[in-house]
Amino acid sequence: MKQTNDSSPERNEAVLQQMASTAVVAEEKRAKMFRRLLDFRKLPWRLLRMLGKGLKFAFLGMKWLGKRFLERVGFTRLDRYILGKFLSTYIFLIGIFTVIAIIFDFNEKIDKLTNGGAKSREIWLDYYANFIPDLANMLSPLFVFIGVIFFTTNLASKSEIIAMKSAGMSFRRLLRPYMFGAAMIAMVTFSFGAYVIPHGNVARVNFENKYIKKRIVVDVADNIQMQVDTGVVAYISHFDNRIKSGSGFSLDKFSEKKLISRLTAETIQYDTLADHKYSWTLHRYMIRSLHGAREKIVTGERLDTTIVMEPKDFFYIKGQQETMTLPELNAFIDRQRLRGAAGLSTFEVEFHKRFATPFSAFILTLIGVAISIEKRKGGMGASIGIGLALTFTYILLQTVMASFATNAGWPASLSVWMPNVIFACIAFGFYKKTPQ
Repeated sequence: MKQTNDSSPERNEAVLQQMASTAVVAEEKRAKMFRRLLDFRKLPWRLLRMLGKGLKFAFLGMKWLGKRFLERVGFTRLDRYILGKFLSTYIFLIGIFTVIAIIFDFNEKIDKLTNGGAKSREIWLDYYANFIPDLANMLSPLFVFIGVIFFTTNLASKSEIIAMKSAGMSFRRLLRPYMFGAAMIAMVTFSFGAYVIPHGNVARVNFENKYIKKRIVVDVADNIQMQVDTGVVAYISHFDNRIKSGSGFSLDKFSEKKLISRLTAETIQYDTLADHKYSWTLHRYMIRSLHGAREKIVTGERLDTTIVMEPKDFFYIKGQQETMTLPELNAFIDRQRLRGAAGLSTFEVEFHKRFATPFSAFILTLIGVAISIEKRKGGMGASIGIGLALTFTYILLQTVMASFATNAGWPASLSVWMPNVIFACIAFGFYKKTPQ
């Protein structure tokens, strides 16, 4: 029997041809891939697809980590189901309402946007990219309330709540995933409202003042007088914000209502390049120090000093409180109180709203669950109707109380927290009325 020799020349030549053919195919693939990478017209879509895949893997990873975390804190599969439905309904409502709000807002302001000379980049990046998060964060309590009612009513209509109670789950135990979801929403709402959204609101407020409200930017101020420290009063006759320079400056220091020192200068210049805030340069200055009946005078051409004031303190921009982070807002209120400035109620209301709005998520979640946990004759419509009535009452109460603080002189803390206190009592009433 004749055996085939694998090392024959014919066999070796066939192997070499196959290897050469494979190398040619691989080289063609590499060249094709290189040409595709050089095709810049298709590159953005490839980057978007790659970004989409990356976001998908990131979402799956976060979902897996979230599941492990909830299992560690004792959440059952039913708890994860309720929490997932609650949060997904909340996000869905935000998305739907955001699209509707953009359509109506654009339709309302299209004339001002087009005739005002705003560019498309400014409209979408400066205005709407910052308008959407601010609106969603402001109406977060509304979305929480409606989301809880919609989802829980759906559970009750399918008799799933009855099945949970039949298995021995109490109303208090049922609230556990809801309150955990409310805590997550409250933390995100507080973080965004206190630190993230104010930075974006700078561009949005400037855009509104320039193109929509047509407010004239004021760059000069006259007769500025403010208390910059305890017993220290500054006065500037005229200040030009464009060059950060003023004239007719004086700084008076008092002790027990007696003048002890007076600093005057012909011009004052703010140092924008200094490595710290409140750095000013005085030109042609004179310092008069009073010691009883004696007086000491010091003069000079230039003096670099620190005065606790900034050019932005001399000008008020409509909506300025929305552009400050929580620490900046707190520092601004304290500084203006020290100076004896008026009109701080708007800033104080904004400060307390940063805390009151996230806290309302717990109150409205409890009311929503208590309203919709039982079947009603009117079905889902009755629960949603009651929920919408309570929601709009809450928003109306917030608006009225804030108006009392800004226009009637009510304490800002009382005005802002009053709706939460009232609805907390309502929530406690619903909680006691609901079968445990």
